[in-house]
Amino acid sequence: MTDILVYSKDICPHCVKAKNLLNRKGAQFTEIKVTDDQIKEEMIKKSGGRMTVPQIFIDDFHVGGCDDLHALEASGRLDALLKK
Repeated sequence: MTDILVYSKDICPHCVKAKNLLNRKGAQFTEIKVTDDQIKEEMIKKSGGRMTVPQIFIDDFHVGGCDDLHALEASGRLDALLKK
């Protein structure tokens, strides 16, 4: 089963857009709300320095943000990642 992790914030239209795409794909994911500095630091470290949300990981692959996720979908590569 594919492990999907999404770092997000409550008031973030890009987070909503990314989660909506994953939901349309039927992908189950774990959402971690970036609510404090400790979680934010964890996200920044894991993402290689990215400070914006969402930050999306599929298994050990760092997708990036919402635009990166949608680019994978547009290129036809997202389904293969979700089915690993």
